[in-house]
Amino acid sequence: MTDIEKTAGGTSAPPAAPEAIKAIPVKHYGRYVSAVIAIGLLAAIVYAFSQGKINWHAIPDYFFDDRILTGVGKTLLLTVLSMVIGIVGGIVLAVMRLSKNPVTSSIAWFYIWFFRGTPVLVQLFLWFNLGLVFEYINLGPIYKNYWSDFMTPLLTALLGLGLNEAAYMAEICRAGLLAVDEGQTEASHALGMSHAKTLRRVVIPQAMRVIVPPTGNEVINMLKTTSLVAAVQYPELFRYAQDIGQNSGAPVEMYFLAAAWYLIMTSILSVGQYYIERYYARGSSRQLPATPWQKVKANMFSLGRPRGSVGA
Repeated sequence: MTDIEKTAGGTSAPPAAPEAIKAIPVKHYGRYVSAVIAIGLLAAIVYAFSQGKINWHAIPDYFFDDRILTGVGKTLLLTVLSMVIGIVGGIVLAVMRLSKNPVTSSIAWFYIWFFRGTPVLVQLFLWFNLGLVFEYINLGPIYKNYWSDFMTPLLTALLGLGLNEAAYMAEICRAGLLAVDEGQTEASHALGMSHAKTLRRVVIPQAMRVIVPPTGNEVINMLKTTSLVAAVQYPELFRYAQDIGQNSGAPVEMYFLAAAWYLIMTSILSVGQYYIERYYARGSSRQLPATPWQKVKANMFSLGRPRGSVGA
């Protein structure tokens, strides 16, 4: 008998369809063990906090207190103003650092070296106590006053946070500008565009894709760093929480309250950062990654789909 059977008409029979492959997923027992351990540790931490001598009922009582809400507003205002100073100063310093002029490049390098090399809290105290060096501010007919009256807690906070942030933003902006291919600049100059117009219309829009993600991280970090200005008597969220805690006899509870508000604000900023990054990523990828809401909807619709099936 031959390998190919003949039918009555002399034609060959069609070959039998191959048996469907049944894929058996690999079992990862380590994942289950690590998940159980993580849940156990989390439960132990929650139990320890529940048994501690903390008056948890005091937190909702002061969560929407007028002083706390005022502190939240001042924290956000200080964050925005400090980041504006930092971004503007960072752009100027980045351009100076990339300049072919050795004087301006050296000045920018020294500025970045100093402000990145000293703690923010030390800088705040230095600004607050520079009255030992400058007894008064004299701007001629425009303004003249003693340093102690000129350097208010708000101005100290803005200078301390904003000028320190400018050093970090300078390196972020410099990295973004260097990430753009030099051919882009050469082509723009060949078309007759000036250096300033090339930066504004060609280089900076492409550099934003590199600059935006770390800038979003700096905004979130700045929001948390504003808590340091309580040391120079500026009333923001942490300072108001401290005052309420001392007056109410629940200082630790107010620290948890402040932490909750910081988490809320940073979470909102993180969502905004995600969509800004998504906006500037439009030209770098053919298909944008799914948003969190799109991922949730996709997972919901795939719950009833059989395992291994392919969607239409």
